Amino acid sequence: MRAVPWILLSLSAYLVAARTATAAPPNVLVIYADDLGWGELGCQGNREIPTPHIDSLARDGVRCTQGYVAATYCSPSRAGLLTGRYPTRFGHEFNAVAQQTGLHLDETTLATRLKALGYATVCIGKWHLGGKPPYLPTARGFDQFYGTLGNTPFFHPKQFIDSRRSTEVVPVDDPAFYTTEAYAQRAVEWLKDRKGEPWFLYLPFNAQHAPLEAPQKYLDRFAAIPEGKRRTFAAMMSAMDDAIGRVLETVRALGQEENTLVWFIADNGGPTAGTTSGNGPLRGFKMTTFEGGPRVPFLVKWKGTLPAGKVYDLPVMNLDVVPTVLAAAGKPVDAAARLDGVDILPHLTGRAPGRPHETLYWRCGEQWAVRKGDWKLVVSKGGSGKPELYDLSSDVGEQRDRAAAEPAKVAELQKLYDAWNAEQAPPSARDKPANQKKKQPAAAPAA
Repeated sequence: MRAVPWILLSLSAYLVAARTATAAPPNVLVIYADDLGWGELGCQGNREIPTPHIDSLARDGVRCTQGYVAATYCSPSRAGLLTGRYPTRFGHEFNAVAQQTGLHLDETTLATRLKALGYATVCIGKWHLGGKPPYLPTARGFDQFYGTLGNTPFFHPKQFIDSRRSTEVVPVDDPAFYTTEAYAQRAVEWLKDRKGEPWFLYLPFNAQHAPLEAPQKYLDRFAAIPEGKRRTFAAMMSAMDDAIGRVLETVRALGQEENTLVWFIADNGGPTAGTTSGNGPLRGFKMTTFEGGPRVPFLVKWKGTLPAGKVYDLPVMNLDVVPTVLAAAGKPVDAAARLDGVDILPHLTGRAPGRPHETLYWRCGEQWAVRKGDWKLVVSKGGSGKPELYDLSSDVGEQRDRAAAEPAKVAELQKLYDAWNAEQAPPSARDKPANQKKKQPAAAPAA
């Protein structure tokens, strides 16, 4: 096949840039999966559980093989996604923050920024950024909220709010109500109600988080898998894939596919022992700083603007969503916002050479990591307890510690991490140890 002349590639890039600069602000759909695991999609190599609708985002958009999140579990990951800033900068290091207060009130969410630009905004799914009135989604830039404040069963969900009726928690008594399906239905209804203004739909599913629960019709799809965790996990995946398919089909039916920027990202790596979620060749799991903790499925689609079927192999992060979306909307954030993410559209289209991020950082209590280029220095649960050095270009599974052989590289990365760490805030609240028993109330005195 003949090579494409460079002038045609340049012209194509120019046309893409011109279209992005002059088109109407795009709609924005951010789908956030929960505890998914790096290796659990068809487009990531899984042949056991079909995920055709999610895979269509990779087929029609860009699959980022080195997509990361800035925190390795639930609430801090969401704090980073919606602010574009390392959550450790404002003390949101642990889930306990969401239980005691919520996303720091000094932080501005993507919803608030887009609402100021005339967008209709909605959050449908798992919030996990605070349950008191000042921290609810409807107080943080979202016109409406339909979902749960935190982790929940899929049937009879707890902490459920439908802001069309009230911002108070209400019980869900309908035995047929399954969160994954209900979120898709509400998203479809909301999209059909839009009257021409640009929209932002934030769709954070509670799938694939425990407890593992699925309707029988989805369990029946996987009769070849023995009964147990894996079969239920597969059924949940299939339900989420169908739900995402319904939302994507609605966008197409409304004639909005070419003006909708779609993201699919998982909030952290999979907790394999708990749910069977697999992280492929990666070492570690949810709540660790080895690659299996922060590296996640990361898909981006914008039909007609981003190339279809592209595989992008340089590191990107969930912190990039905010600056990328705002740049696409024609209102890039100025330096005063102190965002840690970057606009990755020029990188995904090929207009910008080089890495979006030369250096990335993580901190989760005593665990931490820094990645510069392909070198990563890490202290993680399951490791030696000392900084370990890995060359991810040849050792993605973090099996060959190079710290003893490369002391200068260790010192370089340690210095980078120490400087970044000095800029971070102390944790606003710390999680209790997993094995710590709840304090029992004192016995009433004898009469």
